[in-house]
Amino acid sequence: MTATADRTAEVGVRRRWAMLGASTLAQASTAVMVHGPAFLIPALHEQQGLSLARAGLVAAAPMVGTMLALVPWGVVTDRRGERLSLLAGLAVSVVLGALAALSGSVVLLALGLGLAGLAAASSNVASGRVVVGWFPAGRRGLAMGIRQMAQPVGVGVAAVSMAVVADRHGPYAAVWVPVVACGVAAVLVALVVLDPPRPATGSGVAHNPYRADRYLPRIHGVSVLLVVPQFVVWTFALVWLVQDRGWSPAAAGGLVAGAQVAGAVGRIGAGQLSDVVASRMRPLRWVTVAAVATMLLLGATAGLDAPVAIPLVVLATVVTVADNGLAFTAVAERAGPFWSGRALGVQNTAQFLTAAAVPPLAGLTVTSLGYPATFALAAVFPLAALAMVPVREERELS
Repeated sequence: MTATADRTAEVGVRRRWAMLGASTLAQASTAVMVHGPAFLIPALHEQQGLSLARAGLVAAAPMVGTMLALVPWGVVTDRRGERLSLLAGLAVSVVLGALAALSGSVVLLALGLGLAGLAAASSNVASGRVVVGWFPAGRRGLAMGIRQMAQPVGVGVAAVSMAVVADRHGPYAAVWVPVVACGVAAVLVALVVLDPPRPATGSGVAHNPYRADRYLPRIHGVSVLLVVPQFVVWTFALVWLVQDRGWSPAAAGGLVAGAQVAGAVGRIGAGQLSDVVASRMRPLRWVTVAAVATMLLLGATAGLDAPVAIPLVVLATVVTVADNGLAFTAVAERAGPFWSGRALGVQNTAQFLTAAAVPPLAGLTVTSLGYPATFALAAVFPLAALAMVPVREERELS
């Protein structure tokens, strides 16, 4: 038995699940830090007198910071370990978030949130590496599916907390929500997370997986294409229900929130399925086919004002996020313990860039062609992704 196997055996099942819980909390808390400022826009507009455009810039600052820092944090994770990356990122997020909350200046608020986003990016990479490193292949898909719930859960927490605090006490007070969340996560990480075992590299130089074949770039490409229908639905489901279907904002918001919860559960289901069939790519291809069919049906039924369009928008929310955990797990498994940080950084950066482009471009399409056509056109992207899913190049899970 190798030293790596010895160390893996020393860590029991309960400790592994505790590390999964800590990693998921870390990812959820930083999701509140990065995505929560979007819920400050009404308060910044009404209480601080900012235009919606300027308020949007403040809200976007942490997302920009995160996008810029993903690959550098991947390098840190590969070279210095997951525990250090998580603790450093969470601790710096707490400090910078607190400074932003105490600043009393819109400019300093945006700057502080942007820098906090830089620090928060550590959990996007390192928390995934903890899960992949400590869980065996037969349980890794389920574990990563649970970890991938963190983003929608974090957005949900931000929606029900930061918006209320900002309305009652101002936008600066609301920033304390992610500060406290990141602080709690840092304590839990410090208590339970250990660096996963890594094999010796032999020559001291880890093999670059990108030079071996096109497997990783193809997964990145598939993920980028599948982000398009995901963010079309995320961005426009609520406004479609209000404008085209005549729903009240409260009722539409309730449906969208419920769909997000269903999407989070769907990620777990997709991960568990990949464990059962011992493949990440075959379920990824099935999800891609389902995304094509669902978006086409949603577009057609929305154009006909058919009642079935309502459950279809919920189904679309679930289907279009189910690929995330599958692709994330596959990237980490193929990249290996010495390159997965960087590979996951590339994966997330590509998705962030695409996600940022979708709302304005899809908004133009909605303005020109309407919601039904926009939903249907979004099916083109998963259709293009079908040919890119590297099913034949997948190796046996190990």
